[in-house]
Amino acid sequence: MPYRKTQQSKAQHLMHKSAHKSADSHEPKANRKTPTPIELTALTAPASDPSERADGPPLIAVWGEHEGNSDYRLGTREVDWHNHLRGQVFCVESGLAHVRTQHGSWLLPPHRAGWIPPGESHKVSISGAMSGWSVVITPAASASLPERPCVISISELMRALVRRAVSWATQCRLDAEQERMSFVLLDEMRRAPHEPLHLPMPTDRRLVRIANAILGQPDDTRTLDEWAAWAGLSARTLSRLFIAETGSSFAQWRQQACLTRALERLAQGDSVANVADALGYATPSNFIAMFRRCFGDSPAHYFAKRKPSL
Repeated sequence: MPYRKTQQSKAQHLMHKSAHKSADSHEPKANRKTPTPIELTALTAPASDPSERADGPPLIAVWGEHEGNSDYRLGTREVDWHNHLRGQVFCVESGLAHVRTQHGSWLLPPHRAGWIPPGESHKVSISGAMSGWSVVITPAASASLPERPCVISISELMRALVRRAVSWATQCRLDAEQERMSFVLLDEMRRAPHEPLHLPMPTDRRLVRIANAILGQPDDTRTLDEWAAWAGLSARTLSRLFIAETGSSFAQWRQQACLTRALERLAQGDSVANVADALGYATPSNFIAMFRRCFGDSPAHYFAKRKPSL
């Protein structure tokens, strides 16, 4: 997520790998010990960027703050398209994260965890996040986790294990107890229920045009027939393609798009009345009813009741 490697650090990383490879080449093969995935020494990437460490412990947990010198910097910011060697599970304790991938976009409210597989290109917008955590996972250890990005629920056990793992972040090797706990944490992530916070994007160019227009102006009240005519296809084709490409009807997708924008604005401190008006709801009560159906709580309490847990 917010880790980014500079061109300079990439060059240093390649030089570092080359130096160690040359040194190893002088050692007789018979004397070389094949390390286990847990016991590999951290030699191939700068410690400041654990998302690019192919070796070392199977998972590395870091705590993030909004300060600029934090390794996992939060606050309100955007991180442009990038990817990581490792997979990443991340959580914000306040505010909101919005993750975009080629498969669509995911919303990450407080105390939900986002999963990004190794090598998956993504773009991140963070709104008002003061603290949170991230766990980066080797490609080998990521094999048991979902193949695509998703949002998962966080159990008390998962939260406690992350809290413990943060204290190992600078270790190159784990002891037997830490190794067992890391595998339990991976199991908790694998078994965690998925949250319905995904906004899939269509691929048909006409549908993409409609989708981007709605995301840019969610209070646009045009009907399905009017959107179809605007994009140059029939209403029937629009309905069929939206279900085929996103798994949702046009109306469901449109509501989820509005919810995406609503959560972003609420996380930035906008009032419920202002958000409802901006999204084209006739009254705040109509918006509150929709929000409660999706999240089981009113928007006024949704962010306020969530306390930092680490």
